[in-house]
Amino acid sequence: MKQTEGMTLIVKTVTRISVWLILLYGIYIILHGHLSPGGGFAGGVIIALAFLNVMLAYGRNFIKRWVNIGFLHDLESSSAALFLAVGILGMAIGGGFLANFISHGKLFNLLSAGTIPVLNIIISVKVSMGLFVVVWTLSVFHLDKGGKEE
Repeated sequence: MKQTEGMTLIVKTVTRISVWLILLYGIYIILHGHLSPGGGFAGGVIIALAFLNVMLAYGRNFIKRWVNIGFLHDLESSSAALFLAVGILGMAIGGGFLANFISHGKLFNLLSAGTIPVLNIIISVKVSMGLFVVVWTLSVFHLDKGGKEE
């Protein structure tokens, strides 16, 4: 069965290999955001671009079969509530909204920043899922046709 949707076989093969490297780099940026430039927003954008890369190479219908868009939307929505919960937990334990309630650890180590890495992970989920869902929605619905799905 020959697939006509998406780009050429070369682009699909390169995407199949490179998307995992892009995801790995995004996770690296998220987890090391308190030690070097980066963090939740930058890592989230990189992860969203990995999903966008797959969508461009394979087409919208592949993404519709491969990823549950409703789950990504729910994940994006619940990350805001989770961020708020960490903030309230900091208020309850540490005395102020988003106060650090996790041990600081050893300076310049991966687990040395208390709640900052946790917040970076939550922000990255919010940003990556939000950006990808917006781009996917813009690719599916056409405003010039009355907002109907293609």
